[in-house]
Amino acid sequence: MQYMLLLADEPGAGPAQDSPEFAAEMGEWFAFDQMVKDAGVFVAGEALHPQSTATTVRVRDGQTVLTDGPYAETKEHLGGFYVLEVADLDEAISYAEKIPNVGYGAVEIRPVLDVSQMQQ
Repeated sequence: MQYMLLLADEPGAGPAQDSPEFAAEMGEWFAFDQMVKDAGVFVAGEALHPQSTATTVRVRDGQTVLTDGPYAETKEHLGGFYVLEVADLDEAISYAEKIPNVGYGAVEIRPVLDVSQMQQ
């Protein structure tokens, strides 16, 4: 089963980009990436640009409405994601616990819906 791990944290949480702590954490991210690839569970994953670069699209009454920023105002911002192919939620949790920002952020785990299973 595939699970998406959505990575979120509050702006300013975690190490400053120019700090030695940031460089150390990037090493942890690269190690995590390699671990899930070596385990054969990696499907996809990327970091995202800051929420200030987001554009939200809505169509209302036939009119397209664009809004700068994310679709919802939240304290925590989506910073990236992984899609992992694992046996079950417990295994997804075991990987989520190893994600470098889990100590100051959050990882939301959601099963990926296989739409092909819904076709008649």
